[in-house]
Amino acid sequence: MAKTIVILGASYAGLIVAHKLLKHSLKTAKEELKVVVVSPTTHHYWNLASVRAIIPGQIPDEKVFSSIPDGLAQYKESAVFVLGTATGVDIPSKTVLIKTPSGEQKQAYDILVIATGCRSDDDAPWKSSLSGYEATKAALHKTQEHVKAAKTIVVGGAGPTGVESAAEIGFEYGKNKEVTLITAGSQLLTGVPPSVATFADNELKKLHVNVIKDTKIISSTSTTEGKTELALSNGEKMVVDLYLPTIGVIPNSEFLPKSLLDDKGNVMVDQYLKVKGAEDIWAAGDITDCQPAQYIYCEKQAGALARNLDLVLSGKEPVVYKTDGAPIMGVSLGRSRATGRFGNMKMPSLVIWFVKGRTLGVQNMPGLVSGASA
Repeated sequence: MAKTIVILGASYAGLIVAHKLLKHSLKTAKEELKVVVVSPTTHHYWNLASVRAIIPGQIPDEKVFSSIPDGLAQYKESAVFVLGTATGVDIPSKTVLIKTPSGEQKQAYDILVIATGCRSDDDAPWKSSLSGYEATKAALHKTQEHVKAAKTIVVGGAGPTGVESAAEIGFEYGKNKEVTLITAGSQLLTGVPPSVATFADNELKKLHVNVIKDTKIISSTSTTEGKTELALSNGEKMVVDLYLPTIGVIPNSEFLPKSLLDDKGNVMVDQYLKVKGAEDIWAAGDITDCQPAQYIYCEKQAGALARNLDLVLSGKEPVVYKTDGAPIMGVSLGRSRATGRFGNMKMPSLVIWFVKGRTLGVQNMPGLVSGASA
């Protein structure tokens, strides 16, 4: 009888694990394998490029959306795609409850992989919508229309998404629109070396983006004229055509027992990426508590998890996933500049631009979804 591995989530981590298992472990495992991929969307969304995709005409839909079932079809009966959302996990019976378009169903597992990631705390298209592909695409198109029509735009938050989206808007429209980035922090990209923050600050100014620091956006309210009124912590109010919040993500973990989660809702994993307090359950990506929610860590975790599952399926012991390396971050600043860090060292703009900012990685999506890069 086949051993069933259920993977919840088909974004970056989920797809990497699925394809590596199907391409490699399928041949070396002691038992026959079946991989069941559960996802609320039929299409992977390359949201790393969302900051540029919100600019009308810059990135076509086919460069940021790709069919997940089509990528799994090559494995025939060894891979099963389930369109649905996990609503519960019964650990003793090793069963997942899944809400599908045709109703609730139960899915048994021998090994469970949690790769459900997180979602945006707003309607902006920074993450894939739990309502599926069409909803995500609609949100992206709606934002494109608003960006094009707006004369005054405020981006809230100065993390990587906020800085990158403000830079993209400034690059395209800085001379014709009033673009403002507001952050509660005293510098951009909190936690990075001052040289990186200063470089980003200077580049945004060149792109005609006004940066307001040490100011929190307390609330946002729609006006009868279709604008947005922002109440700021300094007592001022701003009325703008478009407000794009980039602060706050919510882990997609509501379906899991509270005992498996930390106080932020992230899944707690051990040094092997096994979920603490649960037998035969593993996790990787933005849903875990072991590293920041960044693509570079997501990719590393997924690769490590796939290797450990391969070892376990072959009757061997898993190996430790190390999280003590130097912090890494790359931030695009429009379509010609970038900045980033490796530890406490500022990376050259040209290097980060070439690796990330030039294309925002859209050329890698076909390989991810088809498994060619596994």
